[in-house]
Amino acid sequence: MMKMETDKMDETNNSNAQPFTTTMLYDPVRKKDSSPTYQTERELCFQYFTQWNEASQVDFVEQLLSRMCHYQHGQINAYLKPMLQRDFITLLPKKGLDHIAENILSYLDAESLKSAELVCKEWLRVISEGQLWKKLIERKVRTDSLWRGLAERRNWMQFLFKPRPGQTQRPHSFHRELFPKIMNDIDSIENNWRTGRHMLRRINCRSENSKGVYCLQYDDGKIVSGLRDNTIKIWDRTDLQCVKTLMGHTGSVLCLQYDDKVIISGSSDSTVRVWDVNTGEMVNTLIHHCEAVLHLRFNNGMMVTCSKDRSIAVWDMTSPSEITLRRVLVGHRAAVNVVDFDEKYIVSASGDRTIKVWSTSSCEFVRTLNGHKRGIACLQYRDRLVVSGSSDNSIRLWDIECGACLRVLEGHEELVRCIRFDTKRIVSGAYDGKIKVWDLVAALDPRAASNTLCLNTLVEHTGRVFRLQFDEFQIVSSSHDDTILIWDFLNFTPNENKTGRTPSPALMEH
Repeated sequence: MMKMETDKMDETNNSNAQPFTTTMLYDPVRKKDSSPTYQTERELCFQYFTQWNEASQVDFVEQLLSRMCHYQHGQINAYLKPMLQRDFITLLPKKGLDHIAENILSYLDAESLKSAELVCKEWLRVISEGQLWKKLIERKVRTDSLWRGLAERRNWMQFLFKPRPGQTQRPHSFHRELFPKIMNDIDSIENNWRTGRHMLRRINCRSENSKGVYCLQYDDGKIVSGLRDNTIKIWDRTDLQCVKTLMGHTGSVLCLQYDDKVIISGSSDSTVRVWDVNTGEMVNTLIHHCEAVLHLRFNNGMMVTCSKDRSIAVWDMTSPSEITLRRVLVGHRAAVNVVDFDEKYIVSASGDRTIKVWSTSSCEFVRTLNGHKRGIACLQYRDRLVVSGSSDNSIRLWDIECGACLRVLEGHEELVRCIRFDTKRIVSGAYDGKIKVWDLVAALDPRAASNTLCLNTLVEHTGRVFRLQFDEFQIVSSSHDDTILIWDFLNFTPNENKTGRTPSPALMEH
């Protein structure tokens, strides 16, 4: 490769001549001076150089370099580059350090890992024998709930981590081919959320008297629902059949939550009841509120309930049968419709149009969030974000620390009755019978236009939407129309319906 250097040279044979610029070419593969004098002097320099210690040698070379021209620095640099470069991935296995080479490459993302496979055969061998595509998938499954859910639903979790006794580990090629299939699944799910394409399953609750499903919670095996007919019904996720009915409340079941031990429910009969989640046996009844218990939340030995009586009760939960009242929070001027909390704040919303923030540890009042023009029916709180829905038909996003309203979402035509959000989306249900999916990331960006925030509107319920819950793959919603709908965004297949929306008559119904 030829190096180029531009030097300015003056004509010395003509005093009136102007300086001019010329380009001088230097070839690294230049002819070396082989004169006897040079050879003798060079050997003498080498003798001195080899007698010096390392520090002196470095100092000498630095001094030598400082006396060279710029183009000579370029030639030295070209000479040094290949000496300084090391293909450590290829060299490490030769030293018996394959595991270090594998560990280094295991930090690569998918695109970088694909590029690394193309470097040379040795890199490809390290990636293959180290099962690095398998390890990449395992890392995703450990850290991302979407990947973990897909692994379980698509049944490839069995091919990850340590194989079960009697099972042989799948070859590298299996996981190499699996990765793009997973990415296609993820892209498909995201696209289905944005376009509203879903497979719909329906549970008809067939309540005999008062119809309506006020609340629900689900997991992979069951759906637990609270009904207007005073019962709690548990439905099997596989065949959508009712497997258990809990009776004891004397009013509509307005709210509930369960974990691996108990179901706790609140009712218009003013009581909070505790049930064994496995047997369905009622193990405790809490009588405190003097009007309907509208909402409750519990976690880590603490429960918060709220009521039409305008109060909030904070409870300590030692065991299902030992739940004691810690504190009553008073401050709202109308029914307290919803509460949520974490280790820092308790957040409550009321028909008085306000959201109030309380300290979890001391139960002292912190601040009020003002902005809604009518009563507030629902909210969710996580980290710094509060999202609320109101009978002014709007949804508001708040920063809990400073009390600022970050965004107002408009689109529902009636009271916004239920709302949930995750890291990507807000899903809301309203008395207009519609469920709307909103882009949370865009909503938190002040530059985003308001008309771009609603991704999709789902219309299947024929009555008011009372409650919903969702995850990466589905929405489960309940309504005044006495149904529970499961909106599945994972298992939609385009040939089911060319319009992109599965019609109700073709649905599985119970």
